[in-house]
Amino acid sequence: MAVDIVPVEFPRDTMKFVKCWWPIYADDPQWVPPLLMDRKDFFNPAKNPYFKHADIQGFMAFKDGKAVGTITATVDHRLQETEDGKDVGTFGFHEFIDDDEVAGKLLDAAAKWLAERGMTDMQGPFNFSPNHEFGLLIDGFDTPPMLLNPHSRDYYGPVMDRVDMHKRKDWYAYWIDYKPEPPPIVTKISERLLKRHPEVSLRPINMANFDKEVDALYDIYNDAWSDNWGHVHMSEEEIIRVAKDLKQILDPNLVWMAEVDGEAVGVAVALWDFNQVAKKMNGRIFPFGWWHFLTGKSKIDALRIYVLGIKKEYQHLPLGAPLYARIWAEGAKRKPRGAECSLILEDNHRMRGAIEKLGGEIYKTYRIYGRRLDGAPEPVATTVE
Repeated sequence: MAVDIVPVEFPRDTMKFVKCWWPIYADDPQWVPPLLMDRKDFFNPAKNPYFKHADIQGFMAFKDGKAVGTITATVDHRLQETEDGKDVGTFGFHEFIDDDEVAGKLLDAAAKWLAERGMTDMQGPFNFSPNHEFGLLIDGFDTPPMLLNPHSRDYYGPVMDRVDMHKRKDWYAYWIDYKPEPPPIVTKISERLLKRHPEVSLRPINMANFDKEVDALYDIYNDAWSDNWGHVHMSEEEIIRVAKDLKQILDPNLVWMAEVDGEAVGVAVALWDFNQVAKKMNGRIFPFGWWHFLTGKSKIDALRIYVLGIKKEYQHLPLGAPLYARIWAEGAKRKPRGAECSLILEDNHRMRGAIEKLGGEIYKTYRIYGRRLDGAPEPVATTVE
């Protein structure tokens, strides 16, 4: 039975591209279907500013005329400007039935397209970049993904190992069980910092001045993460789009800013896990999606610590402690099951150590894979404990 790979065009082919995923995950109880309305906008160059600095090509796999897989290939021109991103192309939205040939031919199509544009290396999955969903889940299949994190079939990882894909980096999701109070060490560090540094202050986000707050978040984000592996500079348009999407579900009590002499230098953002609601919506707002959204949000019982960033100039100060303490205090009021801290790079020992002091334990691992496109030897991936 032949496998055919067909290029697709966005936004024209978005719906058939996205709807291919439903049968792939039909028997996976943990999968959370994406909202079709959101995916239509995301794959639309007229509505997603990411397309302004990236060239993107989608492909679909067909077997006996039936759609059985998808992939995108991306040349991000901002990534090309970074030290580690020169001549690196990315792949994403790599979904496929349990078939090595399907998975392999999709990757081959993406690799060929990238090589034709001068790329010498391919990495992913990035949907489309590290500023979006990324990583292939390789353990932790027994629980659903948190909001804005991907989910994968448990056969994906073994297939990747068989189709000439190689580990580049792992990212961890930590789980912290609910407790009424943060660990004493966090409270101690927080109180000591605020006592010794009266120039430091904390405040919740001001939703009445949301646009200005987004400007501050933009400055912090691109500065704090600029040295991280795989970081791609986020344009102001992109972060405005993300903020606009999140505004309707933000709990202002879970977004805290750290200031030094009135300058915003750090931010922590926690989100209630709206995936618990989205799962019941099955991709659609109508006819019953809004009902699930309105009636289900009060029943959400878990948080995701989505952002914790400090400008590099101020990373010598333990500003994470008071930010964590404030989010902990506010989130604990609803007595959730706990919180996920994600995604944390495997060799980010400073952040991992801080989360483990909070009682966090790794419960999911996401992997970035790579393939050399120029015949050069594959880099040796290190295993980080």
